[in-house]
Amino acid sequence: MENSRLVTKGKVLVHFGSEYVSVYRFQGGALTLLKREQCAFEESLAAGMLADKIGEFCGGLKEFAEVVDNEGTRLYATGVFQQLSQPAATTLVNSVYVDTGLYFNIVGPELERFYLETGTTARGSNDMMEGVIRQEFRNVVVCGSFQQSLGYIEDTIARLRESGAVVLSPWTTRIKPETVGTDFVLFDYQDFVKNERDTWRHKYDHMDKFRQSDAIIVCNPGGRVGNGTMFELGFMSAISQRVIFTEEPVGVSVLFPYEIGLEV
Repeated sequence: MENSRLVTKGKVLVHFGSEYVSVYRFQGGALTLLKREQCAFEESLAAGMLADKIGEFCGGLKEFAEVVDNEGTRLYATGVFQQLSQPAATTLVNSVYVDTGLYFNIVGPELERFYLETGTTARGSNDMMEGVIRQEFRNVVVCGSFQQSLGYIEDTIARLRESGAVVLSPWTTRIKPETVGTDFVLFDYQDFVKNERDTWRHKYDHMDKFRQSDAIIVCNPGGRVGNGTMFELGFMSAISQRVIFTEEPVGVSVLFPYEIGLEV
């Protein structure tokens, strides 16, 4: 099954460091530096003005893209942003999203090192973004309606694995035959449900993997988001995890920071 959202298209990528912001265009497999501007974010951190400064910079991205949105624009932050406490980081992510509609992705130190090593191996470059465009995810969790969209989800998982990512959950998409067509499908590596309350154990085991992932990929062909996934979205948001829908979601009553489109 072809998933058009997984086809790489030109995007604007922005890297916020402690002192500089770099803007790139990624198109046709090539990364091009468009702009590098000095910005003293450490001073803004002390003054509590980070969100305003980031929002002001993002407003200027229209110089490089006719539409600046959470599908065609990706933001990555390292340096001083990694020093924020979790509550402060969450507040910043939420503020940037409210002001700009973009997801402010604060890259952790370990993931930054992975990107740097990947970029060095591939291109001999110490530019983190060279690593991002080659393998953005180490570990991911895939969500969606396994009853209605199994083929679509299998296609997504295959593409993620081809890119080098490890899919933490589901490990396999082979469904126990006796659960096909039921309200709660089980995969062949899962044991049987003891009773209706035991479905929570299986749901929690899946959601617990969210904490170990670089991103959660939500497969929603046609934009549809099922009730089970809606439930999981609340947990994703509560732990401030990165969420990427494969398509623009519809029917989501409360908007929250997310991105659209799997690949850079």
